[in-house]
Amino acid sequence: MKDEKMIAAERQEFIISQLKKSKEPISGNQFAKMTNVSRQVIVQDISILKAKKEPIVATSQGYIYFQEEADKGLEKRVIVCKHAPEQTREELYTIVDHGVTVKNVIVEHPVYGDITADLRLSNRKEVDHFIKKVEETNSPYLLTLRDGLHLHTIEADSVDKIDEVCEELERKGILIK
Repeated sequence: MKDEKMIAAERQEFIISQLKKSKEPISGNQFAKMTNVSRQVIVQDISILKAKKEPIVATSQGYIYFQEEADKGLEKRVIVCKHAPEQTREELYTIVDHGVTVKNVIVEHPVYGDITADLRLSNRKEVDHFIKKVEETNSPYLLTLRDGLHLHTIEADSVDKIDEVCEELERKGILIK
């Protein structure tokens, strides 16, 4: 049992080390292959690390280590959107095509309060990956919980880019002002 804990501690240190070095998200499957354990073991390790206050964020592309300094100098805004699930790709493309990142999606649930999911989508490839994953797992978009109403935290290196995104989303009937 003692050796098992030691192995787990070493694996968790390895996970933190890899996440801190990586500029790209690392999936649970990638970690499982690197450490020769199952994906379920990695998910458990990540949960333990989060409980120890490690700033690990799960995105649709994999895990990232949230580093505050990476956010410095970026403009942020929370926007309110409403659309049908079929318009999700159009909404996300509109945002990323302006050089703006979709940090998350937030829906207000009548029982659970705000439900927030990290997305961190910055380009069409990441949007396509996210949508493909939703479709492959037959998962509903969170916006379906509130008849299409949801929020996004978006960020960019200039207010102008965010303003342009908001104007275009409003023209498309997606942004609620």
